[in-house]
Amino acid sequence: MARRSSSFGFMGRFGRSHDLRELDKALRAADLHPMLVPEGVKLATVNLMKDAQGGEPPDHAYPYVADMLAFCVLGANGFAGANGIERLEAVEARMRTALEEGDGLDAGLVLLAHHARLLNPGLIEEYGISAEEDE
Repeated sequence: MARRSSSFGFMGRFGRSHDLRELDKALRAADLHPMLVPEGVKLATVNLMKDAQGGEPPDHAYPYVADMLAFCVLGANGFAGANGIERLEAVEARMRTALEEGDGLDAGLVLLAHHARLLNPGLIEEYGISAEEDE
């Protein structure tokens, strides 16, 4: 199956692509307003999803990704307040695994959030996250 391209729309004439609409919906459900996430980050996110899935991700994959992004932006307390302790514990386990393995969708999302300067300062400190840049 050919990979569909994502689209932000254009001057109200053409609508947003399905993948970006689904991501926006999932971000809202995780209590992160989509306007707090730059469009470029959302586009990179859906592309990471497509790479991880080997094609178009199913609609049920977006909440999984949105949880990690919301956790990265809101931090542990903000995420738990909106989504509960059970979801917090699940996403914290994913964060630990992503940082240990250093590869995969979750690791890519954390790195993306860090480079976009969206990563919560409390998480940077708690997990000792840094991204070395080549000079």
